[in-house]
Amino acid sequence: MQRRLKDYLFISLKGVAMGAADAVPGVSGGTIAFISGIYEELVTTISNINLDLLKTLKNNGFNAFWTKLNGNFILALLTGIIISFISFMRIAKYLLEQHPVLIWSFFFGLIIASIYFVGKQIKKWSTATVIALIIGTCIAFYISNLPSLASNTSSYFLFIAGAIAICAMILPGISGSFILVILGAYKTLSDAFHDFDLKKIALFASGAVVGLLSFSRILKWLFKHYHNITLALLTGFILGSLNKVWPYKKTDTVMSDLNGQIIEFETVSDVGTLGIYQKNLNNFDSYKTVLEHSISPSNYEAINATSAQLPLAIGLMIAGFLTIFILEKLGNKVK
Repeated sequence: MQRRLKDYLFISLKGVAMGAADAVPGVSGGTIAFISGIYEELVTTISNINLDLLKTLKNNGFNAFWTKLNGNFILALLTGIIISFISFMRIAKYLLEQHPVLIWSFFFGLIIASIYFVGKQIKKWSTATVIALIIGTCIAFYISNLPSLASNTSSYFLFIAGAIAICAMILPGISGSFILVILGAYKTLSDAFHDFDLKKIALFASGAVVGLLSFSRILKWLFKHYHNITLALLTGFILGSLNKVWPYKKTDTVMSDLNGQIIEFETVSDVGTLGIYQKNLNNFDSYKTVLEHSISPSNYEAINATSAQLPLAIGLMIAGFLTIFILEKLGNKVK
């Protein structure tokens, strides 16, 4: 595939969008890859990484190895992802803590548009594709309602968490960061990066590599033999994830990371207490949400005694929706 420098710059921009999405628990970088037109190439490229590449390097030299690896594509995409993930992680943390309704509104609009653009790639609808769509929706909806586990500080647990989370990261609609939250590994990994704990980072990365190389082969096989059904299943994943990114939530329980205590909010008298904790619910250094459910903007105002910022939220939903149109246009330029 012959590409120019401008084409690789477009790919890096798509990587930037993927990295920004993966930095937010609840949004999948795989969704961005899909609607921007590079998903199948990404899966195929990853699945082609094997021992034969080393033989090519030994027998035919670096240029042949790099071409077979699709190295320019990987380098351009990873550059964008890494730069964006590192820089946006801090921004996302601030926005999730200080303006959760606004950031979730933007991503809600983004996911709505993604459903249309992924679904329209299904060339032929049948009973099997409809069933796959329903199954994918139910799976994603179920995952989005799972309570978070207590933080697991085991170093070797990070290997397993890395293998599972990376599979979610390349699946549209299922967030790898959110899977880490559910597994109780998000804070452990965040602390490892903050403290430069190379052992924990290496274990997580090793698990991610194993999971990525294994799962990408399964996806490649599914696209080859069951293309429309696979697309329907992935569309369902995105549809089911809408529950997670709905901006208005009521928290039922939170857990203190200081003592592991579960704090429940079930009665009217708890509403005032909930307001005290509400500002810290997305701060993994103090409290983290264990269980929550979606509510209407009016109920959100009543519980939190604050504005639902509905006009601004709707505006950001529209902005997120339009962002997908821009990415889809870029996807048509660079395949």
